[in-house]
Amino acid sequence: MAHVKKIPLRKCSGCGEMKPKKELIRVVRSPEGNISLDLNGRAAGRGAYLCPSIDCLRIARKAHRLERSFACAIPEEIYDRLEQELIADGE
Repeated sequence: MAHVKKIPLRKCSGCGEMKPKKELIRVVRSPEGNISLDLNGRAAGRGAYLCPSIDCLRIARKAHRLERSFACAIPEEIYDRLEQELIADGE
C-alpha cells in the first residue's frame, strides 16, 4: 500500500481560506516583538499566514486579524512595510 504524504494546511488571516502552507506567506512576530514577512517559513516566533495578495493583507488589516493573532497592537507603518514587501515579492 502506497504511503500518502500529508500536506500541511494553514488558514489565511485575510480571506479565511484553508490552503497548503507552501502557497501562503508567513508573517512572524519575533521574540523581540519585531513583525516581518518570513519568506522561508522558518523564522523563530509567532506566525500568522496570508495569501500572497495585497487584498488579503488589506482585509486582515481592516479586521485587525493580525493584531488578534499576535495579541499586540501593530502600528500603521508595519502594515505599510508589509504591503511594500508583498508588492516587491510579487514582481
